[in-house]
Amino acid sequence: MLDLVSVREGLSVGQALQIALRTAQHAESLGFQRYWVAEHHNMASIASSATAVVVGYIAGNTQHIRVGSGGIMLPNHAPLVVAEAFGTLAELYPGRIDLGLGRAPGTDPVTMRALRRDRVETEEDFPRDVTELQRLLGPLQPGQRVVAMPGANTQVPIWLLGSSLFSARLAAAKGLPFAFASHFAPRYLMQALHLYRSEFQPSAEWPRPYAAIGVPLVAADSDEEAQFLASSTYQRILGIVTGQRRRLQPPTPDFMAQLQPQEQAAIADFLGAAVIGGPQTVQQGLQHLAEVTQADELILVSDIFDLDKRLHSLDLAATAMQTHAP
Repeated sequence: MLDLVSVREGLSVGQALQIALRTAQHAESLGFQRYWVAEHHNMASIASSATAVVVGYIAGNTQHIRVGSGGIMLPNHAPLVVAEAFGTLAELYPGRIDLGLGRAPGTDPVTMRALRRDRVETEEDFPRDVTELQRLLGPLQPGQRVVAMPGANTQVPIWLLGSSLFSARLAAAKGLPFAFASHFAPRYLMQALHLYRSEFQPSAEWPRPYAAIGVPLVAADSDEEAQFLASSTYQRILGIVTGQRRRLQPPTPDFMAQLQPQEQAAIADFLGAAVIGGPQTVQQGLQHLAEVTQADELILVSDIFDLDKRLHSLDLAATAMQTHAP
């Protein structure tokens, strides 16, 4: 699961973090393999800007589920700082930490300048920084003068994340696992997966391609209830499209019917890989995505306003995937 750690209308940031932890604990009980949180900045609706801190909070209050970033926006940070943060997490929670990396700023241009100060990013920087991170988290080399401490020799698994073809090609060239952000940008999903698999160069850790895809999920006891609950997500997306971001809003009846056709189309485009519905619809939707994409993992994103309904949505998804499993 990928959690944006949404701040809900009427609730506090502290409560948002507690909801994320409760969701992670429930996902662990259902057998989910990973729980990732995403780096975003200067957004009133998202509480995961200090991503490594949130990863530590969740890992420290769960037992065995892998916890990580989906992702750290590497251009915002020096690789050494990232290596030390995730190296520390790896020492605290051995064998449970993932480091997913993205190359977007995760924010608006003004905040990007506040994060990076005067740094100007070039296309060559991200591949070079990924290589440096691999070196810092790998075994110490003779004569190595800059050492991540903690971090060196922790071998924290690095994933590359992306919504275009750039990261797919880089992940293939480096022999790394790849996660495509189809939970908000599904347009290039199949093209990116094909490129990644066809160009993949085996590495010691990853002898074959390993791909995950983002899937917006809203599952409920009926299709009608799921559409009602999904209106919180629809409102969030409309805010992104119109530049009017708010905290996660409670569901609204017939929300989509109140919108202009172009607004409906923008939301539908954003949610092209979404699975929204009752148990049968969810089972069919997840099975279809798994078969069409041949993804090794589905990364569920479930922004449901009510915590109990969110946990029930994960229950239904887990049941659907267990039914699908051979």
